[in-house]
Amino acid sequence: MSFVTRNTYYFDAPGRENTHDAARFAVERARELGVKKVVVASSSGRTALAFRDAMAGTDLELIVVTHAVGFSKPGEWDFSPEAAGTLRAGGAKIVTGTHALSGLERAISRSSKLGGSSRTEAIAEALRRTVAVGLKVAVECVLIAADQGAVGVDEEVIAVGGTATGADTVCVIRPAHTASFFDLQVREIVAMPRNR
Repeated sequence: MSFVTRNTYYFDAPGRENTHDAARFAVERARELGVKKVVVASSSGRTALAFRDAMAGTDLELIVVTHAVGFSKPGEWDFSPEAAGTLRAGGAKIVTGTHALSGLERAISRSSKLGGSSRTEAIAEALRRTVAVGLKVAVECVLIAADQGAVGVDEEVIAVGGTATGADTVCVIRPAHTASFFDLQVREIVAMPRNR
């Protein structure tokens, strides 16, 4: 039987204070595996800029996945236009799409006329509660990036998510499209909060 040994990092608690270390661990694992794309969740642009800085001088491609327009306020995009300009000028791709693990289903579950949880939201909640909120975010961002054509389904990527703000979870994922969700594979957990 063959196996590999790799470092896994555990943060004491979730949160944005882990962002710079998460970026360092993401770059480290990408280099170790020869992975070329880093998919990062960023709602305002701050986390994406931290990853851009950590990836400076590498040949890694930064793919930033943002909230959909209207996520916080109807008709508005939460992402900073200045950050978007800086990131695009540096070669980053910015992908904005509907949340793969909620989207339309959330409208149904929040409705006073319909109510109740959905199977999709059960999957999201299971990822959040049994592993980490950041894992749910990382998986969702990879689904969105694959659906938008920013990553292929035949290549591993480094995927990064967080709990509320910043980044605190880093993993290696083989992507899938949302319609083929169960083909997605979380292959490695690089970093995550130990207590949640």
